[in-house]
Amino acid sequence: MAKALFHKAQRVFVKPVGTWALIEQVIPQWVKDVDEPLRITYDCGLGRRFEGAELVSEQVMHKLQRQDDEDDDFVLERWRIDRKIIRWRADAILGMDPNPGTYPVVVTDDGDWGGWRVTGSEYDRDPQRIEHQARMIVHTPDLLRVARKLADIASERPGDLPVEIRQLADRCALFLRHVFQSEENIHETAAE
Repeated sequence: MAKALFHKAQRVFVKPVGTWALIEQVIPQWVKDVDEPLRITYDCGLGRRFEGAELVSEQVMHKLQRQDDEDDDFVLERWRIDRKIIRWRADAILGMDPNPGTYPVVVTDDGDWGGWRVTGSEYDRDPQRIEHQARMIVHTPDLLRVARKLADIASERPGDLPVEIRQLADRCALFLRHVFQSEENIHETAAE
């Protein structure tokens, strides 16, 4: 017999779709003369019902992310690209667009509030460049994780690394200092 793993209005990650959604409805499948449902599916408003194994709760996702970042003593965010519908263009222009009818928006907040957007005229001028910039911005936190790991390895074992890797690690450490330096420290460093 099945037990509900999630509840209505719970935020879950839908693995087959690769996005977050709210459970709109918990749908048990009952069998006559049985006290518990045979199976339970979940409607997330994405066009079909999902099994419990296809969904991951927010708490489990955060736990997985913490395990990925357990070596980090700073918080890095996870950003994603969302696509918004283009409303400002004529249909004739859409043929040159790499993703017809949409433009990228980089979402940097769990609540889908913050982020990076472009104006319509800027996107129309060079859509492929804007798409490339969106992909670069989304992967910045991951690149900072890699830079941090490389800088940490180099500081732990400075004599064990080839010269080329050591130079890369030094550049990574410099980037990290610049990115995570507070405004006060930036002004103090500039004054020296």
